[in-house]
Amino acid sequence: MSTNGIGTELIEVVDLKKDFGKLSVLKGINTTIKKGEVVVVVGPSGSGKSTFLRCLNLLETPTGGKVIFEGVDLADKKTNIDLHRQKMGMVFQHFNLFPHMTILKNMTIAPMKLQNKSAAEAEKLAMEMLSRVGLADRANAYPSQLSGGQKQRVAIVRALCMQPDVLLFDEPTSALDPEMVGEVLEVMQDLAKEGLTMVVVTHEMGFAKEVGTRGIFMDGGHIVEENNPKEFFENPQHPRLKEFLSKVL
Repeated sequence: MSTNGIGTELIEVVDLKKDFGKLSVLKGINTTIKKGEVVVVVGPSGSGKSTFLRCLNLLETPTGGKVIFEGVDLADKKTNIDLHRQKMGMVFQHFNLFPHMTILKNMTIAPMKLQNKSAAEAEKLAMEMLSRVGLADRANAYPSQLSGGQKQRVAIVRALCMQPDVLLFDEPTSALDPEMVGEVLEVMQDLAKEGLTMVVVTHEMGFAKEVGTRGIFMDGGHIVEENNPKEFFENPQHPRLKEFLSKVL
């Protein structure tokens, strides 16, 4: 591990392409994500950010190129993708909680089913995680009884119950009321401090600047610029990034 806590290569993306019919959304993405990094991906709508994120764990099947995760090419037909997906948590914009299950059940179902944890083991971990985000008292509530911010905090700790090696966030705050955004970003900030590897597609520039270890700017299906947050936000090189930041900061 290097002194700043960022270590070995976790994900390598090589010439990643994704087409939807005749529409080319990703046009050859190359980047590397290291253990302990918080990579924030920003860019205008339609630039391919979410598609890039969804290709990392093959929720979208790439049209070309490779996603190498912990040394294994995920796009290879022989790869057991479900096995590797367990090590890649995903947090969506709209929470994706099961409405007919209690919060506790939402959190224990995957560890019990996929990792063969006993109910007692899974529940103990789930309660620890809920306590971390101040929601232990809501364990027996249903998703409809929670606010948007609470649902998203549950969605984050639900992903953590699988003890993943990396957590992918797809615009985790964009469906929330403004006053709930802070409570979710705070949880993410704590995870970053603990050294969890995260890839975050976000519109929250303050978070990107403070918490990110690297910024990636996407436009038109390409990575146009990537750099450490200070340089990325204060000294952008590419005219497209300069123009984008002038509108959002």
